[in-house]
Amino acid sequence: IPESGHKYYLQFSTEDYRTGEDAGNCLATVLYPKKKSPPVVSIKCSHTKDKKEIQEEDKRLYQKIRHQSKPITANNIPDSHGNIEPALEPVWALAVAGSSSIMWEKSTETLGYFLAQVKSVRQWIRKDDSTEFDYTVLLHEIPTQEIISCHMRLTWLPGQPLRVKHLCDSESHAVDEASGAESGSAAAPSAEKGANF
Repeated sequence: IPESGHKYYLQFSTEDYRTGEDAGNCLATVLYPKKKSPPVVSIKCSHTKDKKEIQEEDKRLYQKIRHQSKPITANNIPDSHGNIEPALEPVWALAVAGSSSIMWEKSTETLGYFLAQVKSVRQWIRKDDSTEFDYTVLLHEIPTQEIISCHMRLTWLPGQPLRVKHLCDSESHAVDEASGAESGSAAAPSAEKGANF
């Protein structure tokens, strides 16, 4: 698109990252602006699970996190053999959701990112009902094959947007914040500029 950038039209299927089950089909448009800024994304999906079922899954995930006897701390998820302890699966699920907002913001037409590993995670105890974690995540940059370390502060309460603040080693000292857009599901963050840590 002259003066604007390149626009792509995509049709793709999705799957539950844990079970591999079909999660629905999506149609999307993605505009990569000529100026250096995040892509403009418009997406519509048909889900195989209804909204109530998704909310129930979120609730179960939240209850697992809230009913820990002590704050969660862990390193190297998955481990060097690719394994994730069952007790740490909720922490990994939140890392996948939170890091997707970082990857969305950093991606360009020629660079993409994947969550390689959670190097460390620490849960904060809050006086309200929200869950809050500090993560150090490693993102695999494609095609450069570089590994980028990012600090991520994630706050979540079912029924509320997932909030993510992050700072990556490869960036200047600017801090970015992302805020989820869909009814509190830990699976659907989107990004916008925000406040400092």
